[in-house]
Amino acid sequence: MRNYLEFEKEVKSLEDNLQSSKNPFDKEGISEVDTDKIKKIQEEINEKLESIYSSLNSWQRTLVARHEDRPRANFYINKIVSDFTQLSGDRLFGEDKSIIAGLGLIENKSVLILAQEKGEDLNSRLDRNFGMMRPEGYRKCIRLMKLADRFGIPVISFIDTPGAYPGIGAEQRGQAGAIASSIECCMSLKVPNISIIIGEGGSGGAIALASSNKVIMLEHSIYSVISPEGCASILWRDPSKSLEAAEAMKLTSNDLIKLGIVDEVIKEPLGGAHRDNEKIAADVKKTILDNLKSFENFTGEQIYNQRKTKFLKMGRDQGFRGTSEGADNSLGYSDKSTLRSIAKDKKIILAGALIVLILAIILMF
Repeated sequence: MRNYLEFEKEVKSLEDNLQSSKNPFDKEGISEVDTDKIKKIQEEINEKLESIYSSLNSWQRTLVARHEDRPRANFYINKIVSDFTQLSGDRLFGEDKSIIAGLGLIENKSVLILAQEKGEDLNSRLDRNFGMMRPEGYRKCIRLMKLADRFGIPVISFIDTPGAYPGIGAEQRGQAGAIASSIECCMSLKVPNISIIIGEGGSGGAIALASSNKVIMLEHSIYSVISPEGCASILWRDPSKSLEAAEAMKLTSNDLIKLGIVDEVIKEPLGGAHRDNEKIAADVKKTILDNLKSFENFTGEQIYNQRKTKFLKMGRDQGFRGTSEGADNSLGYSDKSTLRSIAKDKKIILAGALIVLILAIILMF
């Protein structure tokens, strides 16, 4: 049974009508199916979906990203990856089921898969801890990323989490340190590291695996430092202001691609990824292969520098320059706006000094 969001009520009514029209049985028994009527209703549904999903606000996109029917990480693994071998444990504490990790093949290319899994139903969600990783999960990822780096295997991460688990046990086992170490490990890899945000990309729980050469989002996914509800609770002490918070946080794919936080957006099927699982899986697979191909001729050092330069440039207007822009092997900061400001200030000072000098000469006579 399909689940509907609050703003999809009209679509639900039309689809209920569509299903009844497809039913060959009526009160009098078997009847003829009206194909013209079915076609017309389907066109109305498509038009309504196009109208709704072309004008979603940030909070509505958040609800779509959390949709119960949205394809989860395990679905993408089953559809995209062959010969998948799951690897478990951090060799320190235990296994974290909120992250599926292992080696597999995508079109005969060996890859390491790190996939945050929320679960499909209540029992699996409880088992997966709703995709909220604990320290042992991040340490498992670090262990496997280092292994992949040693053998030259690209890393593919599927991001879908409201955030890292904030429980007391996780904090006692070093949650913050585990997240920081995971970010450091991601940034230090000499192999391509590609992250795809398939649902929620929440806080440090997401960035711990999304410090990648390419950060890719599905069209209706979100990526933010905190949930809209959490932001509203902190700023306004009112969770009902989630819409205002979501708009202010710029957490949608449209906002983040403009800001340069993400590198690519995968367009979703009409009505969201949950309406055509097969198509979105095929599109995600193609995107992964295209991006892996773009790094084929890169050396390990070039891959590392590309990732480092990309993150250092974020939020800066032509700020850091990478090694490809000069002979120097380091990154240097070049803030042109600051240089222009200094030059302007110098001109003002010189003009002022000249005026004072002229006045002094006049007063002398």
